[in-house]
Amino acid sequence: MKVLKLVFTSDSSKKHTLTCATPDPLLTAEKVKEEMEIIAQAHLCLDNGEQLYFKPQSAKYVETVETTVFTA
Repeated sequence: MKVLKLVFTSDSSKKHTLTCATPDPLLTAEKVKEEMEIIAQAHLCLDNGEQLYFKPQSAKYVETVETTVFTA
């Protein structure tokens, strides 16, 4: 399973990650950064007045490999 992890810092400099479960694997770095800027400017997530997705920091695809040990 492949996900896209978008890492932001909050307006109090804490790290927060937004995970996209079904990302387009052909996204360019420029497009991802552009979309992260839009998310940050939208002020979508606030927690006690803290803007969680304040400044884009990084983005990466993460692939998880599942290996079955046994099935019943």
